[in-house]
Amino acid sequence: MDQRTLVRNLALRTLTPAVALLLLAGCTDGGAAVHGKPGASGVRDPLFGGLGNGGYDVQHYALNLAYEPETGRLEGTAEITARATQDLSAFNLDLHKLTVDSATVDGKRAAANQAGDELTLRPHRDIEKGKTFRTVVRYSGEPQEIINQGSGGEVGDEEEGDVEGWLKTADGTLAVGEPTGSMTWFPSNNHPSDKAAYDITVTVPARLKAISNGELKSEHTTGGRTTFAWKAKEPMASYLATLAIGEYKVERSRTSSGLDVHTAVDPAVAGESAQLLARIPEIMEWAKENFGPYPFSSIGAIVVPTDQVGYALETQTRPVFPAEQFDIETLVHEIAHQWYGNFVTPESWKDMWLNEGLATYAEWIWAEDFEDTPAQESFEEAFANEGNWVFPPADPPSAAEVSGQPVYGRGAMVIHKIRQAVGEDAFYRILKGWAKAHRHGNASTADFTAYVEEQSGMDLEKLWDTWLYGDKKPARP
Repeated sequence: MDQRTLVRNLALRTLTPAVALLLLAGCTDGGAAVHGKPGASGVRDPLFGGLGNGGYDVQHYALNLAYEPETGRLEGTAEITARATQDLSAFNLDLHKLTVDSATVDGKRAAANQAGDELTLRPHRDIEKGKTFRTVVRYSGEPQEIINQGSGGEVGDEEEGDVEGWLKTADGTLAVGEPTGSMTWFPSNNHPSDKAAYDITVTVPARLKAISNGELKSEHTTGGRTTFAWKAKEPMASYLATLAIGEYKVERSRTSSGLDVHTAVDPAVAGESAQLLARIPEIMEWAKENFGPYPFSSIGAIVVPTDQVGYALETQTRPVFPAEQFDIETLVHEIAHQWYGNFVTPESWKDMWLNEGLATYAEWIWAEDFEDTPAQESFEEAFANEGNWVFPPADPPSAAEVSGQPVYGRGAMVIHKIRQAVGEDAFYRILKGWAKAHRHGNASTADFTAYVEEQSGMDLEKLWDTWLYGDKKPARP
């Protein structure tokens, strides 16, 4: 023991134990101790109360994954960079049926506890509000699909409902995450309100491809395995992350304006999909004219046999389509989502109609421009469909109804009523300006109604009361 240490220890003996511990903490860690509290295990979403977590804001996910289709085993490392929004003594991540092998926070081992879909991490030292910290979680197991049919945010195993998460295929997997499924393959703050950039690196047997969001930065093969490195630099909600592993036919091209187009198609449906895939550049030019500049640096599609997934999904820059639903209307719909849902993302799942109403109305505009079907005709057809009147689009009664028919059809009717009320010029100004006003962020229904009234200079309370929130079908359109 050197002389300085001896003097320090002698001085500490004259202090109270509490003061001595505080001084020692300062000597050891280089600063005053922070007395934090645990972050919330959920963000109190009105439909999915258990999803997401409080106390921090994720800035970036770096996922390094290795998958072996023959065994179904996934080994992953998630490096999560986040900023504390409170003094934190512990915080949660969402993770479904995968085993955490180790966890560190800022390079020091963190205590980890798993209960249900909640992974609780207690760092070596409390984290100060405003500090950026780095969490590394190493995990493994066989990822599972989930059936989301519960209310109040519960994820259950009921016999009916949309299958999501990690969907095993004959030669690999397809990962889709709306609204809850991303936690089946990586730990996250699994709620739309916390968007982040992503780097997703995936190693698979050399015969397979791995397709994800954003841009392919590298691909290299060694020892019979190929590693694909994808980068999504623009903020993305966790439910919009995707991963497709299989014997895909991959093609890469550019639009006339230089936008990267990256498509991946299962060979079994490549022939029937080719003609429509070739129209992506055309649809992108039309979309930019109507919705404004494209907010991302690439676009594309993943097309799979219908038995792999029963619905299309707007996964960011790389929407997923079952072959049976890969038609012009659905392609227009999912491309429109890149603005409405991906560029500006709902603040909560109750605001889902902002995604689906606007994307459905994009279909109506396309039909008006190219199929001689006025939007008014599409509106009247939707008005006559009683399924659109089961509940108000801005107020789904439960998690099971988050993608219910009124969210789409009646949501589009709300958009058409806005168009009629404000006129063509103001309407298209609103279409182009809405997502830009909340670029790469989140917005609520209240934000949208306020924006429309501000841009139009009109009081539209009656329109909202009748079409957006009303319980009863009006006497006439």
